[in-house]
Amino acid sequence: MNYLAHLFLAQNTADSHFGNLLGDFRRGVSTEQLPRPVYLGLKNHLLVDKFTDKNEQVRQAKQLFSPQRRRFAGVALDVLFDHFLIRHWSRFSSTEFANFRNHAYTLLLRRQSHMPQAMQQVVARMSDQDWFSTYAHLDGVALALDNIAKRIRFNNEFAGSINDIEQHFEQFEAVFLHFFPLLCEHVQHHAIEQGKIETKKYPSSSSGISYCK
Repeated sequence: MNYLAHLFLAQNTADSHFGNLLGDFRRGVSTEQLPRPVYLGLKNHLLVDKFTDKNEQVRQAKQLFSPQRRRFAGVALDVLFDHFLIRHWSRFSSTEFANFRNHAYTLLLRRQSHMPQAMQQVVARMSDQDWFSTYAHLDGVALALDNIAKRIRFNNEFAGSINDIEQHFEQFEAVFLHFFPLLCEHVQHHAIEQGKIETKKYPSSSSGISYCK
């Protein structure tokens, strides 16, 4: 669910954005038939997920959620970490966030017709409703998480998870600020999508654009 982070760690192409988001919609998708740039984007997504799941601080952060919500703590952290990425955007990129956000929507929409149906619908809503602007505010995070709770197909107590987030906000933020630079370094080290990570990526009013600086 951490869509923004996956796109931030993608390359500046429509195929890469498609592949890096496809990881959350790959059920039933024949990876052998994917164009290679899309396939490499998918592999990058899986690399990010694996590193995140194994990180000890992230695991400990999940335990901060109340017992009735802990089952979905990973989902909550995904959305919250996107919030923190926006909140601390200038630490990781010299690109204007609005420029990145709008360009990411544009690249995704270029490949929308090739996406699985569920992904097409999510991308349409994401761009139409400007989800990433919503994630910039805690009440937007709360709304997103409560909407996820409504879509879960069995009774759950995930709604109201923003209460756990607010209670431990500083601890969650400290985990993100330690973890995300490590994730950037991990992606750059493996460089699945190309031999060298680009240092200038997205349209910006600034002359130089850094990537996970």
